[in-house]
Amino acid sequence: MESYAYGGIATRDQSHTLFAQTMGFVAGTAGLFALGAYLGRDFGGGAAVIAYIASFAALIGMQFAARRSRELTIGLLALFGLFIGLAVAPTLAFYANENPQALWQSGGATALFIAGFGAAGYATRRDLSALARYAFWALVALIAFSIVLIFVSIPNGALIYAVLGLVIFAVLTMVDFQRLRRNTGVASAPVLAASIFLDILNVFLFFLQILGGRSNDR
Repeated sequence: MESYAYGGIATRDQSHTLFAQTMGFVAGTAGLFALGAYLGRDFGGGAAVIAYIASFAALIGMQFAARRSRELTIGLLALFGLFIGLAVAPTLAFYANENPQALWQSGGATALFIAGFGAAGYATRRDLSALARYAFWALVALIAFSIVLIFVSIPNGALIYAVLGLVIFAVLTMVDFQRLRRNTGVASAPVLAASIFLDILNVFLFFLQILGGRSNDR
């Protein structure tokens, strides 16, 4: 998602239009995510994995559709929101039953996190595209670390993973919101919305891992 280059410097009116459209798509994607999370609340692990693969396929499809058809890109964004909701549904259902307080705390922390770093990225005049490359490779390393944690027991490994994830997505959130200000074409709104929604979702899940784990240790 971070491979898209800036489309030039947008005027203030263009930035405001793109911001409004993008955040509208983010809200719509969040709504479909919530629908998927509700429909998939009784899913088993196998069904969740299939839904995750389908969401990833929709996300890849958006990369190709973005240059050809805005309508198709929007449709794939809708499918992505629904499928990723189905994929995450078992996790949300578990916390809803075992530790609902962690869900609300994580939601509040995510809102503050995205608002803060999003505003910083949107306001800064420094080009953050170089940081985006570092953050991408840091994310790849974090994924590798998560695989290691499956096979190797590391003290506080899950907490370390979540904290590092928050640091990486702080950077990616700033980058995405700067792209939102600098991009010149409203056709890019669905793609930017997918990227920002992924920032929000990942930050939420990292906070859920931290706050849920902390509550369980009490």
